[in-house]
Order: sequence, then C-alpha cells, then structure tokens
Amino acid sequence: MKLTPRQQRFVQEYLVDRSPSGAAVRAGYSTHSARKIGEQNLKKPPIAAAIAAATGCAKPPERPALTPDAVLQRLWLIATADPNEIIEHRRTCCRYCHGDGHRYHWTQSELDAARAAHAEGNKADEPFDPLGGPGYDPRRPPAPKCPECFGDGVGAVYVKDTRRLSPGARALWAGVKQTKDGVEARLNDQQAALVTVARHLGMFTDAGAAKDTDLPDLSGITADELDRLLAALRPLFAPPPVGGGGTGGRP
Repeated sequence: MKLTPRQQRFVQEYLVDRSPSGAAVRAGYSTHSARKIGEQNLKKPPIAAAIAAATGCAKPPERPALTPDAVLQRLWLIATADPNEIIEHRRTCCRYCHGDGHRYHWTQSELDAARAAHAEGNKADEPFDPLGGPGYDPRRPPAPKCPECFGDGVGAVYVKDTRRLSPGARALWAGVKQTKDGVEARLNDQQAALVTVARHLGMFTDAGAAKDTDLPDLSGITADELDRLLAALRPLFAPPPVGGGGTGGRP
C-alpha cells in the first residue's frame, strides 16, 4: 500500500528521535491524540515496512532508553536554537521603491496582462502607460528615498521550509496550525527549557534540592542577561576536543 503524504512525514519524523507521539505531532496529527495515533501508525504494515526499509531492520527499532544527559541535551537544543531559522519578520520593498521614477512597479506577467487588457479595452488610440515598468521583486530591500513608504518598506511574516531545519531548530519547532488568517507556527518555550537546564545544574539554588520557589522570575530578563546566562551554560555542553581522549563531560 502506498503511504499518504502525512504517513510519509510521520515516518520521516519518527526516524529522527523514535518518538511515536512526537512524530505524530510534527506530521500534523492532533496533539490531543498524538500518542494513540503514533502507536497505531507503527502497527500499520506499510508504515512499519517503510521504517524497516529506511533503517535496514526487519522491524521498527525500539525506542532508545532515555537518559538524563539525552533529555538535558534536547532541552539545550531548544533553549539555544535560533527562531529565525523557522520564522522571520521581513521588511521589504513596496511597489514604488524601485519602479522607474518611483511609479508603480509590475512583475513581468502583471505588465503583460495589463498591456493585453488595455489592448482589448478599445483604447487603441490611447498609449499604454507602463508606469514603473517590469522587474518588481518583493524580496528586495526598501529604497531609502522612496516617496511612498519613506524607506520603511512593507512588513511580512515568512515561515521557512521546515524540512530543512538544523537539529536545534527542529527541536524548537512544535508544529503548525492552519487558521482562517493563515499559518500559525508553533515553537517550544525556549525560556522554560533554559530555566529547566539551569535548575538541573543547580544554578538557581543555594543548597539542598531545587524547589519552584528557588527559580527567579525571568519574565523581564534582558537580552544582555540572557546572553550572560547562555555563556555560562555553553561550556558545559561543548564537545570534548578531537583526539583528546577524555571521557568526562556531557555529550
């Protein structure tokens, strides 16, 4: 049986971390039933066969046993991932920024269609005005001296192709939801991940076991304070030197 696009995505995501529920969420299934759907998918012969073919195993591999270091590394990936790998707010040129004389700028197909409509509109005696000409590209930056947008351009939100994310961005990515207003990208909570890592390492306690009351309020943390906290944690997750022969430290 041929896999559906969603089942294909489930197989791809399952091979990342062997998590049935996580793969189900990232493949677009409901978060409320992800665990049940994930386990059900693994029992479906076409999906099991696809996983076996990808891994060279006779059956889907067992989920690896979780270790504290593996969980900590996952949280660190979430805490330090760059959200701009997933979603960006860009300010690009308006329709008048780069047109000839800062007049309305067309794409070539728009100009061709406008010219054809003019010819069909019994306006043969009136010359067609190409305004700012062809060549509009919404990816270009704003023109500083544009008289229409005054160099501010127009703002737009772009969600990246999540099939090509780095490991850190993939850990940060929590799925997507289609709404009436467009696409809503969902990200895992980076601040919560960072607090959990710091708490595990005992950075927020004076003595004894960590308690919720030991955690500082990071809701108003500044960018400089966050950078300092990340700088303090980063050496703990640095890989050992190549050829150093050391076995200590975290992976």
